[in-house]
Amino acid sequence: MEIKAILVDDEPHAIEVLDNYLRNFNEIEIVARCQDAIQAFQVLQQQKVDLMFLDVKMPGLTGTELLRSLKTPPKVVFTTAYQDYAVEGFDLNAVDYLLKPIPFDRFLRAMDKVFTGLNVTNQPVSIVQKPTVSNQDVFLYLKVDRKMVKVNVNDILWVESLRDYIKVVLKDKALITKQKISLLEELLPEDSFIRVHRSFIVAVDKVESYHAHKIEIAGKELPIGRNFRNDCQRRFKLNF
Repeated sequence: MEIKAILVDDEPHAIEVLDNYLRNFNEIEIVARCQDAIQAFQVLQQQKVDLMFLDVKMPGLTGTELLRSLKTPPKVVFTTAYQDYAVEGFDLNAVDYLLKPIPFDRFLRAMDKVFTGLNVTNQPVSIVQKPTVSNQDVFLYLKVDRKMVKVNVNDILWVESLRDYIKVVLKDKALITKQKISLLEELLPEDSFIRVHRSFIVAVDKVESYHAHKIEIAGKELPIGRNFRNDCQRRFKLNF
C-alpha cells in the first residue's frame, strides 16, 4: 500500500526534518509540503491524502482549526513545540503528538501507530538513519522480533542476503530482518562498505585477508562474485 502524505508547518526546517525521516519509508509518498493551513486545505480538496503531519501553532489558521474544518480528514500526526496542545490533539483523534525537536526513535514509534491505523502490513521493517559525520556517529534501526534495535554501523562486520531477509552480522551477534540487501547497500557509507557478492556486503576495515575469490572476516570466508571482482580489485588493489 502506498501512503500519500503531506507535511504542514510554517518552519522550513521542521519540514526538512520530517522529509529526511520519511525517506526511510518506501511506502510513503510526500505529495505536498505546505507552509500554512490554507495551502494544506487546498491540497486536501484536490487530491486524496492518507496521512498529514500537522503543526499546531501556525499564523492565521491553526492546525487544530484546519483539522476541525475537514469532513473526512486523513490520519494526522501533530507536530509542535508546545505540549499544552496535546490534550486537544488527542481529542481530535490524532494518531500521535510529537514534540519538537523530534528524536528519530520517537518518530519511529509514531510511524508504527500510523501503519497500524492504516492496516499496512508491508511497511519497511528496516529503518535506516542516513550517514552523518563518521561511522561512530552513524546508526541504523532494524526491526527484529517486533521491536526496533539500534545498531552502530561501526559494529557491522558484514551483511548477508537471505532472499527476502538480510542477516546483519555484528561483532557479538547477528540480527535478521525482512529487507532487501540493495536498500542497505544504498544507505551504508560507501567509503566503509563494499558489495563483494550479490549476497554479501562487507565492512572494508574488518577484512582480515583476501585473494581473487574470497575474503576473510572474523575467521569466516566470504565469496567474491564474478560481477563484483573489478570493484574489489580497485578497492583492495588485488592483482587478479
